[in-house]
Amino acid sequence: MKPNVIIIYADDLGYGDLSCYGAEDIKTPNIDALAEEGVRFQQAYSTSSVCTPARYGLLTGQYPFSNNQIRILPGNAQHCLISKEQITLPKMFKAAEYNTAVIGKWHLGLGDGAVDWNGYIEHTPNDIGFDYSFIFPGTNDRVPTVFVKNHHVDNLDADDPMTVFYGAEDKCSFIDQIDTYKKDPDKLRITSTHGHSNMIVNGVGRIGYMKGGKAAIWKDEELTDTFLTQAKEFMDSSDQAPFFLYFAAHQPHVPRLANPKFVGATEMGPRGDVIAEFDYTVGEIVAYLKEKNLLEDTIIIISSDNGPVFDDGYNDHAFELAGKHKPAGPFRAGKYSKYEGGVRIPFILSWKGHTAKTISPAIVSQVDLLASFANLINVDVADVDSLNMLNAFMGKDSIGRSEVMFENNDKVVMLRQNQWVFLPRSAQVYEDIPNQRDFGNGPEDQLFNLDFDIKQQDNVAKAYPTIVNSMRQTLAEYGFLKATL
Repeated sequence: MKPNVIIIYADDLGYGDLSCYGAEDIKTPNIDALAEEGVRFQQAYSTSSVCTPARYGLLTGQYPFSNNQIRILPGNAQHCLISKEQITLPKMFKAAEYNTAVIGKWHLGLGDGAVDWNGYIEHTPNDIGFDYSFIFPGTNDRVPTVFVKNHHVDNLDADDPMTVFYGAEDKCSFIDQIDTYKKDPDKLRITSTHGHSNMIVNGVGRIGYMKGGKAAIWKDEELTDTFLTQAKEFMDSSDQAPFFLYFAAHQPHVPRLANPKFVGATEMGPRGDVIAEFDYTVGEIVAYLKEKNLLEDTIIIISSDNGPVFDDGYNDHAFELAGKHKPAGPFRAGKYSKYEGGVRIPFILSWKGHTAKTISPAIVSQVDLLASFANLINVDVADVDSLNMLNAFMGKDSIGRSEVMFENNDKVVMLRQNQWVFLPRSAQVYEDIPNQRDFGNGPEDQLFNLDFDIKQQDNVAKAYPTIVNSMRQTLAEYGFLKATL
């Protein structure tokens, strides 16, 4: 019998944010239990240090930097980045007669050039392989703050149509009809540090503007329970067919507003509390599988789209309350960055009774899930970047890849070959935020030997010009140096 597959994908969760990866001030017992039963990877990579490209790589088996359109999308993104013709994880599973669903965050665009929020929405996840989809379109800090169920906004009142606008405030035709950060600060529950100062929804400043659709607007504190209910209903509906569930959680992305039962669950404030809530989510899914006698028939993967970030636009004091906690673990930097902390992510694969119980040093990439699962269930795939790493994912191969690539927010492509990681110089230079953001951009190439310098403190590019030139040539041959000087 083919196994069920569930990918539980966190948002901005760092390598060091789980207690099984060394966190001391956050306890994640449900995730830890899966790690003890399965394979916990030490050298697993996302394809990007930001979310949309990482999700593209996971679902398509293609490196996101091979497509210039793949970037962080606005909430009203009016073009699905995954074409209807592409092979995808859900299409691959459907070829083996699986039921497929996506529940949670999407952020890969909808439509084919426009989105009719009040009618039938073209080009949703249902058009790229998912039988069922229940998503919010972008991120929880962007409008529209509604669910899209298959091809329609869920619970939309036809007498209260939606309008979504992204642009300058003085160009918004309905600005006087909505609460905004500028004119209604008394309605805020949390203030913005940057970027989240347009419309107010549920007492929180968001990016973008929307009017109408009041019955369809979700509440931040209810997202987890809503997604869990949807996941259980989908698994119930699968009957005797195997299923693939892509459960895209919203934690610990901003705004971090936990259900009241998790407020104060940690001493680290909202960021710690929503990680505790994410661990609860994992526990609820595992408990359901046990109740239905499905646990031994189900592969569960826990991972994250990219590395962690403290201040990502809201004043929730994540940095100040972190204490000694290091969300990226031993690695340098986090979300948006070129360094390991941006792309070295937690990755746990548990298949009770089938996987080795081990801590694996194998180098694996999320891009490899497509080819690896295709091999497991005997489906042919071609023309993808994904490699068959099934033995590594099952804990039977401690080596994995010898080469892996990933990108940062500016689509600069980094290359790791064995112990060496090469960060090409880049034209775009951002100002670092002390103690919080370390982008890694600059006018010089960087080379690190991870066997001796896991924290990437000693740039040895000038000492090893032959290695730099070889790795630069490799990237050039792939065509991935266009974003550098």
